[in-house]
Parts: sequence; structure tokens; C-alpha cells
Amino acid sequence: MEEHPSLESYWRSVILFGRNVATYKFALAKSLIELAPKEDSFVTLEELSEPFSKKIIEHLKQNDKQITSKSSTFLNACRDAINNEISRDELISTTKKYGFNNVLDAFHIVNQNEISVKFFEKETRGRTKGIVITDSLYLLRDSKQFQNFEQEVEARWRLVETAWSMNVSPSLLEVNYDDETNIFYIEENNIRRTDVTSARDALNGYQKGKCFYCFDDISINSLSADLGDVDHFFPYVLQSQVQLNLNGVWNLVLACKNCNRGLSGKFAKVPSIKLLERLHKRNTFFIESHHPLRETLINQTGKRETDRISFLKSMDSIAINYLIHRWEPNNEFAPVF
Repeated sequence: MEEHPSLESYWRSVILFGRNVATYKFALAKSLIELAPKEDSFVTLEELSEPFSKKIIEHLKQNDKQITSKSSTFLNACRDAINNEISRDELISTTKKYGFNNVLDAFHIVNQNEISVKFFEKETRGRTKGIVITDSLYLLRDSKQFQNFEQEVEARWRLVETAWSMNVSPSLLEVNYDDETNIFYIEENNIRRTDVTSARDALNGYQKGKCFYCFDDISINSLSADLGDVDHFFPYVLQSQVQLNLNGVWNLVLACKNCNRGLSGKFAKVPSIKLLERLHKRNTFFIESHHPLRETLINQTGKRETDRISFLKSMDSIAINYLIHRWEPNNEFAPVF
């Protein structure tokens, strides 16, 4: 949607907007993040196999469903490694042979076409196959947003594998929000709760690592001074006045501390119409992608775009009648969405 996408936007398009038949792309993305500080730009498939298989094994221990097909030689080797039935060398050898058959070619494909920026290139030196890390990944490594990428990848990964393990299409996953823990969770038959991922981690990429209101940089690192707040766009104080769940994904945004609770912060005021239009745009990012939160947003706001616009306008009318005051930030950085 950007006329001149940034490197961060290209990276996030790969992670947040690509189709998935396996979780290998997420494992490769996390491996690239780990390898980004490496001085030698050429990485052999054997070297890549170490972090790649490690990431997959970490997730297999939590959730055995990592692919939509019935079987995988590579995943079986990872399962054998978990059970100490094969050696490390055997695992690396199998990963090198079977783990990268499709993911290296598919990684940069978004909406059925390759993006114009590459974070690595396939290369063979002599008889040694591998990848070359490009300048784009090194530039990305030096950006302020790089600190958020690993958690964003992890959040998307957790949502996808959870849907698969429940035998539900990721687009049909109904996700709920726990206001006390800032966690997205699902309920099976309204009985069993499964915590999926941090709300911050899942929302951040779709705001491009920026405060929803003023576009200042925020972090999803819990130790960062710039840690973003999970904020209710329409203040939660309205919950007693409406029949809708204001803890719904549609109403949750990430905000810097200054906008959310600073001296001139939003608190229990109603955001301006300009910000209401921005909320619709942010929600559209989820709906038009293949994100597992897509169906949750449609269920909460309407199947057609006209329905969703009407829904937000009606909510705004209710909010301003009760809370009276409009709000928007005193200062705003250049818009990024």
C-alpha cells in the first residue's frame, strides 16, 4: 500500500502477508535475524541448518503441527532429535538435504510475486550450496525496528500453528484478548483456554512499529523504555454502555506512553475522526492479509467494508455522546499508514 515501501515494510510483508503451508518461512526468518550480525555474508546450507532446525524443534516441543501436508522427512528428523534417536550430525545432514527444498525460493514471494528487495540470495561456491546475506538485511539490522522483528515473527508463527493444531483454517481462528495479561487466547468449546501470543507482538507489525496515534517509534521489548501500551481506541469505560466487547481485536491499538497516559494523553477521551479512519485502515491491513486474526475482526465488525465503516461510525456516535470530548496528539510524526 506504500508508494515507496521501506525495508521494514518489505520484511513485514513477507512475515505478515504471505501464504503459509508450512512454518518453515518463520524458522528461516528467525534464522536470518540470528545470522544478521555475522561478518561473512556467505552462509552455507550446513551453517544455516543449525539455527533453522533449532527454531523448528523449539516449536515442535510446543506444537507438533508445523505443516499442512501429512508427512515431512525433515520434521520427522526433528522429532527424532527431540527423542534423542538421531545424532546432531544426522539432524544437520537431513535438514541440509530436505529442510530448504521450497522455503528459500518461496521466502520473498508475497501476493504470488517476488518482492523487489531481497534479504538473501541463493548461491553455490564450488560444490558448496548456501545463501548470501544482502545489504538489505544488514541495513535492516541497523534500523531501530530490528529489535521488534523476532517477537513479531514468533507471534505470527504461534497464531498459525495454533489454528492448524485445532484443525481450523488460520483465517477462521477466533481470538480473544485478556486485558490483565495483554495476551491473545482462544477457547475450545468455551471451556479450555489456550494462550497464544502477546497482543503487543501480534499487533506491532501492522502498525509498523509506530505509536498508532503520533507515529513515534515504540518497542515490544518488555525491558525497553519505549515499550508500547495496549490501548482501547474507544475507552474501556464505555463497556457498561454497549453490548459489544471493547476488548475485541478491532478496538486494540499500540500507543506510546505519552499519547496513552502522558500530560496531554488520551485517557478516556474519544479519538478524532481522522484517527477513526486510521483505525479502519489498520483493521483492513489484517483483513486483507491472510492473518489468523482476519476472521476475528470480520466477526466483530462486519463482513463487508461498508458494514465495517458503518460499525465504527455507530461506535463513534455512542462514544462521543457519553464521553463528550475529542482527542488527538499535539504532535505527530510523518504518517506511515
